[in-house]
Amino acid sequence: MSKYVETHIEIAFENRNRQTVLFRWILAAPAVVFVALFAQMSHWGISSVLIVAPVALTLLVRGVYPSYALSFNHAILELSTRIGAYALLLTDDYPSIERNPKIAVIFPDVEGGKKLSRVLPLVKWLFAIPLYIVGAIYLLLSAVVTIFAWISTAASGTYPDWAANIVIGTIQYWNRVYGYSVALVSDDYPPFTLK
Repeated sequence: MSKYVETHIEIAFENRNRQTVLFRWILAAPAVVFVALFAQMSHWGISSVLIVAPVALTLLVRGVYPSYALSFNHAILELSTRIGAYALLLTDDYPSIERNPKIAVIFPDVEGGKKLSRVLPLVKWLFAIPLYIVGAIYLLLSAVVTIFAWISTAASGTYPDWAANIVIGTIQYWNRVYGYSVALVSDDYPPFTLK
């Protein structure tokens, strides 16, 4: 088992749905709003006190990772990954709120928090700043690559292999960073690479 969050996305390169390619962002909007109500508000808004703070405090005081928070963080990250894969043309399957066997996010085994540092969660956000900066560069690169992939897929019905490596790598990178700095499921500093 890996010491980082693992992301597996099964992509179909041939026979893609050419009619929905240029409208993916519009089609994905309801799912984005749905996950934003949970994910973005819980990480940056008022409700971050409800998910991130209890995990950090419980790890600090008791050395335990609350199972409800682990399940919630896993479900939100996996749903966000399905939405990203759909919006970025990696799959034609509309992002369901239920699991999709073609897209999986696997958390490292934290053994209820026994494998995690008790103090590190208090400063991981600070250590993650360089990861966020590199991640922003990867996001820009993925946006440019996705524009070319949209054109190619709309014209030919085939998603380019070279684009998949960059876009999937960016999703995997951000999921590792999320696992380290927000979900707090890994104490190992994630690599700066896409893979």
